[in-house]
Amino acid sequence: MPHTSRRAALRATLRDRGLDALLVTNLLNIRYLTGFTGSNAALLVSAASDEATTFCTDGRYTTQSARQVPDLERLTDRPCGEALAARAAKAGLRKVGFESAHVTVDGLDSLAAAASAAGPATGPATELVRAPGMVELFRLVKDDTEIEALRMACAAADRALADLLEHGGLRAGRTEREIARELESRMLDHGAQGPSFESIVAAGANSAIPHHRPTDAVVRTGDLVKLDFGALVDGYHSDMTRTVVVGPPADWQRELHDLVATSQAAGRAALSTGTPLADVDRASRSVIEAAGHGEHFTHGLGHGVGLQIHEAPAFARASEGTLLPGMAVTVEPGVYLAGRGGVRIEDTLVVREGAPELLTLTTKDLVVV
Repeated sequence: MPHTSRRAALRATLRDRGLDALLVTNLLNIRYLTGFTGSNAALLVSAASDEATTFCTDGRYTTQSARQVPDLERLTDRPCGEALAARAAKAGLRKVGFESAHVTVDGLDSLAAAASAAGPATGPATELVRAPGMVELFRLVKDDTEIEALRMACAAADRALADLLEHGGLRAGRTEREIARELESRMLDHGAQGPSFESIVAAGANSAIPHHRPTDAVVRTGDLVKLDFGALVDGYHSDMTRTVVVGPPADWQRELHDLVATSQAAGRAALSTGTPLADVDRASRSVIEAAGHGEHFTHGLGHGVGLQIHEAPAFARASEGTLLPGMAVTVEPGVYLAGRGGVRIEDTLVVREGAPELLTLTTKDLVVV
């Protein structure tokens, strides 16, 4: 099971950091390490072994946790974080990491109080040590199970858009909101558990707003229509943007689309193992800047995808770090002309030793409907 090997890798890092255990309270990280999908849980990962690792949830999830987490000791209690902090203290664990990027100040006080109350009357107390981003570091590189879920999520989105276009769902006279609802429904038809995020359908001048939310604005002949959407499969998110035109495109629309397509191709070509993240952004952005539209490309080039729609790494001018094989990322340049319209083209890809693996397969040619 991938969860077993993920916990084993985390244990090695805990030992390297001099920690006896890590108290995991972020639900996405718990899912990554155990497979549990409920709404309340905590996990105490022992640096010693899986046998000394404890999963905790409340009574609502007794049956579900027995099915999803059969390979760990399970504790039924609430609040889970405090219950596991107390257990760590009773076991005499000296240094226990906690997810300081997710635990509130008041939450830390509660964890510390629980550990103190359960600890020995004399002798060393359990110390709660800040340990931000430990699980997220492993989530940067996807394993085969994760990549297959991403493939299925991307396929559901590809098929949904193909169906929408084939059956005339994107046409003049419909509203942005109607198109978004149909697109999301069709993703469900193709195996998605839901959309990755609220779908963006932006027509006409609205297409120049990078994160426009669908409204009752009516699509008209001559409009650019930007569609940014994704499917959720087994907890993993796809992300894709295509921009189409309703009716014959004007010269400026075709030129804008060609420019963004050239920029996006440059960004995809830069996705190779060891490339600095900032260089990927630069490869794509420089194409748009050379065409005189640098000020109209107003966001970073892309981001990681996985259990979250936006996760590390990020492609931006100031990004630090380099690409590693197995990272799942987006490349999504855009040019936005206020009051006229905008174009964005986005793919989800996996970094490989050679060329990246493209997961979103819908054509990037300008589609005329």
